Amino acid sequence: MARVPDPRGWAGLDDEAQNPEREASPTYPFVAHPPEYIARRLQEINRASAENLLLALTDDRCTLSNLRRFAEGEEELRAMTKTILARYGDDASYHTNINKPGHVRGTLDFTSTSWAYSPLSVNSEDYGLIVVSDTEVGMFWNFSDY
Repeated sequence: MARVPDPRGWAGLDDEAQNPEREASPTYPFVAHPPEYIARRLQEINRASAENLLLALTDDRCTLSNLRRFAEGEEELRAMTKTILARYGDDASYHTNINKPGHVRGTLDFTSTSWAYSPLSVNSEDYGLIVVSDTEVGMFWNFSDY
């Protein structure tokens, strides 16, 4: 979870990149957990759920209700998520620390008002999407600390 430059030169948003806490811990705000700890807290989801999750990560409550705040319409926002995920190819897998189980295994239900997550950072709340392809791993995360 340590930061590396994007291999394709894509710009990223990283509010914590210059945080002095990173000098003591390069993975900050993530905690350096062993792989087994992280694996138990992640679940694999399908691509449609990953697309919705990218949109939901823009809201501290991890919902899709915030989409109306954007100047772009929902269709345009969804097209953007498809562009982002397309960079990882058709064989990528998608993983999250969010538990909003849908009716089908491997899906998330964003109409549900209750949800849970398994934090992986020093913040009181964090949730995100990990995309894994044969050549790279991408992480998209929302951190909240109330």
